[in-house]
Amino acid sequence: MSSTELSIQRFGYQQELRRTLSLTDLVIYGMVFMAPLAPMQVYGLVAHQSYGMTPLVYIVGVLAMLFTAMSYAHMSREFPIAGSVYSYIQRAVNPHIGFVAGWLILIDYILIPGLMYAFSAVWMEGIVPGVPAQAWGVLFILINTFISVRGITLTARANFFMFWLQIATLVAFFALGVKFVFIDGHGTGGFSMAPLFQAEHFNVNFIATATTIAVLGFLGFDGISTLAEEAKDPVRTVGKATVLSLIVIGVLFLGQTYMAALVHPAYEGLDPDMGFFDIARESGGDVFYVLLILVNVIAMGGAVTLNVQAATSRVLYSMSRDNLLPFSSFFRRVHPKYQTPIGATFFSAGVSLFILFALPIETIIKFVNFGATTSFMMLNFSVFYYFFLKKKRRDLKSIFKFMIFPLAGLFIVGYVWSGFDPVTFYVGFGWIAVGIVFGAVKSKGYRELPPTLQDL
Repeated sequence: MSSTELSIQRFGYQQELRRTLSLTDLVIYGMVFMAPLAPMQVYGLVAHQSYGMTPLVYIVGVLAMLFTAMSYAHMSREFPIAGSVYSYIQRAVNPHIGFVAGWLILIDYILIPGLMYAFSAVWMEGIVPGVPAQAWGVLFILINTFISVRGITLTARANFFMFWLQIATLVAFFALGVKFVFIDGHGTGGFSMAPLFQAEHFNVNFIATATTIAVLGFLGFDGISTLAEEAKDPVRTVGKATVLSLIVIGVLFLGQTYMAALVHPAYEGLDPDMGFFDIARESGGDVFYVLLILVNVIAMGGAVTLNVQAATSRVLYSMSRDNLLPFSSFFRRVHPKYQTPIGATFFSAGVSLFILFALPIETIIKFVNFGATTSFMMLNFSVFYYFFLKKKRRDLKSIFKFMIFPLAGLFIVGYVWSGFDPVTFYVGFGWIAVGIVFGAVKSKGYRELPPTLQDL
């Protein structure tokens, strides 16, 4: 029996999922989850709100989310099991609070695939008007569910392909941009500091706006932690991959937004939804414009949703093997051949179908943002509580690692959380209330714990 299998047994579980993922697989998974092309979809909107300093917004975003990424890294080394914040908080703080954290992250993971399918379907309908948007969404769901059921190795291969497809697209955009700006003399005609810093607009309000935009733009790196039981060496690789993927994706975000700002410095006239694509057409023509939209559709409808569906099924599987969810016996089913959580995977696909046909995009976004940021706050606090207060790790290095950094992460995400509109809070706390009721029923008033958690 390997050391990783022994490691999971000390938490009361048996190794049921197949361990095949390397550090590279995990890093690519995290980057594809966040989507290397993600700034393209919101560039026009962000440019308007940041006075054209979009690259600076993403620099702020990396710095802001790095604290939370480090909190994930600490917890993944301490508790190398699937379940993400659910598993971490239940074992670091309290099993019942851990259930609430898991319930919160579920709203994020369950709804994001449906949101991405809806976006992709609308884009495809614009390119091929004769095919209804829902038909494209159903096609994406069927393809991703097939890949998810066949195993994490096939998912990793699909990620590898879709990652390099996006990188190749970025290289083409950079090449066209360099020719347009530095050779043909259009746009800014050369390097410019305006996209990176404008003293007259750089103030506390700008930092606040930039942080709000950027934190929500980096959601996804946390999904790496859900694959702990499929990583070859989770103690060493999961935390490292979480931090690495965030830093590398930040560099990609910075590069593409800076080049876009050089190509088209007059941000005031950009379309909020199609601004980046219009810039691509300006530097690369109509063919490149259509190509860029198609690659974004593949990135959202294929790559991101595939990874979120994988993360969702692992969280459902983790909570259900502790018998803490309704229909737990279904959610914890593992495919006998492919060793994937097949029940949870089918449920995730079913929810995506429902969202595609029944829920407006605006409603989904409110749920997703609330679930992610609230669970991030809980995770950052749990690092401080577990390592600094409970385990009394208080030497100079630990003061930074387990007090200053996680509390900084808590403050940053908390600031974003406090800025949500009232409707977001209504639906978010409504979801928490439903979870508390479910938890009370399953635990007989929060008095009983699953066998694997009774020593906590």
